[in-house]
Amino acid sequence: MSAAAPAFEPGPVLASLPNLPGVYRMLGEAGEVLYVGKARNLKKRVSSYFQKSDQSPRIRLMVQQIRDIQITATRSESEALLLENNLIKGLNPKYNILFRDDKSYPWLLLTGHDYPRLAYFRGTPDKRDRAFGPFPNAYAVRESLHILQKVFRLRTCEDSVFANRSRPCLLHQIKRCSAPCVGLASAAGYARDVEHATLFLTGKDDELMADLMAKMEAAAAELRFEQAALYRDQVQALARVREKQFVESRGSRDADVVGLALKAGRACVYLMMVRAGRNLGGKAFFPSNAEEAEPGQVLEAFLSQHYAGRAAPALVVTGTEVDGMAECLSEEAGYKVQVADNPIGERRNWLRMAEHNAELALIAREGRRADQEQRLAALNEALGETDIQRIECFDVSHTMGEATVVSCVVYDQGGMRAAEYRRFNIDTPTPGDDYYAMREALGRRYARLAEGEGKLPDLLLIDGGRGQLNVALDVLGELGIDRVALLGVAKGEERKPGLEQLILPDEKEPLRLPADHPALHLIQEVRDEAHRFAITGHRAKRAKKRTASSLEEISGIGPKRRQRLLQTFGGLRGVQSAGIEELAQVEGISRELAEKLYRALH
Repeated sequence: MSAAAPAFEPGPVLASLPNLPGVYRMLGEAGEVLYVGKARNLKKRVSSYFQKSDQSPRIRLMVQQIRDIQITATRSESEALLLENNLIKGLNPKYNILFRDDKSYPWLLLTGHDYPRLAYFRGTPDKRDRAFGPFPNAYAVRESLHILQKVFRLRTCEDSVFANRSRPCLLHQIKRCSAPCVGLASAAGYARDVEHATLFLTGKDDELMADLMAKMEAAAAELRFEQAALYRDQVQALARVREKQFVESRGSRDADVVGLALKAGRACVYLMMVRAGRNLGGKAFFPSNAEEAEPGQVLEAFLSQHYAGRAAPALVVTGTEVDGMAECLSEEAGYKVQVADNPIGERRNWLRMAEHNAELALIAREGRRADQEQRLAALNEALGETDIQRIECFDVSHTMGEATVVSCVVYDQGGMRAAEYRRFNIDTPTPGDDYYAMREALGRRYARLAEGEGKLPDLLLIDGGRGQLNVALDVLGELGIDRVALLGVAKGEERKPGLEQLILPDEKEPLRLPADHPALHLIQEVRDEAHRFAITGHRAKRAKKRTASSLEEISGIGPKRRQRLLQTFGGLRGVQSAGIEELAQVEGISRELAEKLYRALH
């Protein structure tokens, strides 16, 4: 037997720690990182782990496993916040509460053109543009876009379309755009609508309503009744928008409201975004490694990770005190950030709403988890297995052999794992050869996994019949993989859901499960996701191929003319929908060539 590792003596390490901000790493017996944390004062923070007697069971267990401590001093706590976040997401320590949120948030953009455009946007905006948000999800942005189009009739079209319109588009016909592209809106009138939209987006509703009311009354007094009716419609539309606001504040301050729900060792943080006094909705986050964590620990982990590299609004509302977080967020943002942990009045109502949504999200997630566990247990029973947890499914998609794509989707830990999906572009010697495509994709996927570079599935689903399943058997046999269960999913009579035939390698007769069987529902869910992922990839590949080839095949349309056409009309679809007169207006396209091009595309 090997000798037990010596107990860790913290004294010498603690004595050498500086009174500086920085990041500390707790290491285990094998040198693995157990925990990563930040501190305003490294000496005080790290020493507290060995001096406090009221630690949670989770922290006490971690302290017992510590064999070394490493630190990185930083110039500020804000710098430590960024470093801590990078280390946590890169190392995934066992005892850190981890929130995974790598997506940027969407914004609503008002461009800096002469006739500004409203747009959905992610990323870093141009300095000439104005960005409003962030919004918790794409739906919230599009809902705001819809309101602004309806009330202020600002354009949303791409610049290439705007610069080449010869007649108003459908949005003008349904009164969602004032058609500045064809001169139906004056520069002064459009600028006024942009100013009104900006007032609305910055929460200055009262000022906007007063301005519109005054202009409506002035137009009516001057007998300009059509203009007065337009202002009246805007006032009524804005009033309806106000009525729909679930949370409304007369102040224009931005705030993030962080609600927390803890239940049976599971946690949910609900982030509700209030911008310019309006509730834009929220988003639920479910951390890992949060078992036995205290509310303050979960909130500290969320705030540290969520705002690392991202400026917080001027007000963050929480229900639990998080020591030192206000100073840290203020330093990161470059302005004062208030963290209200004991809110009153309106802010308390916001917090209650966020906490209620966190509870509902946690209940819904637990319900889905229980449902998935039931489905997985039913699948193991139906197939005579005991340990199926991870499922991979393959599907082939093409159009008459064109642009063949094979998808691989992954189901694991009770849900689909989109980050692990893969697509394989296949060039088949014979168009439409699904067997060749399946063999190629499976070989490329599992050759690396067979060498230990990834995680093998417990069950391999093949969307197809006996032939495709035999291909999978051959590929796995050639690679020496014999510990993966296989199942073919053949579409039933008339391709109706619920009539699928499940083909097992060693069974002559297919297995047919009742339409309401939980195992069949799980198989359908994974199979349908593989089909969706395959067909979207196939359509994108086909469209790209056709965009290039259809214009290349027309004599007289060289690279420069092709580029001008695509830029002018915003892509092949725009070129196809253009008339002969519009095509002839493009530089380098004569009337004769425009007619030839039109005939070729139609």
